[in-house]
Amino acid sequence: MTTCKITEFQQDQKKRMRSVQDAMDALNGKWKIAIISSICCYGKRRFSDILNDVEGVSNRMLSKELKELEINQLVKRTVLPTQPITVEYELTEHGNTLQTIITELSDWGIVHRKKIVGK
Repeated sequence: MTTCKITEFQQDQKKRMRSVQDAMDALNGKWKIAIISSICCYGKRRFSDILNDVEGVSNRMLSKELKELEINQLVKRTVLPTQPITVEYELTEHGNTLQTIITELSDWGIVHRKKIVGK
């Protein structure tokens, strides 16, 4: 391998590591993947539905995480003109690109649970 090819390989690896870090920054936190998963499963979810789906998350933390997911353009928030006001969350077009990752993560989790817990 020439020095030029080694340098090119190293630059490609740095770019890959940077992109993994970018993804982790967008999805970082205890609750974000679970929130995205809830929305993935149902399409559109109200705040209270997500709160029920994601075991252990508080109202305040769910609100914070949803705002961060909106900032990262993964989730869209829609206020419906109902009485009382209803807020729905759905994945954006960009957020929908996570569907495959969520499915793979779910499949891996099922296998992992069987291996570790035996259920």
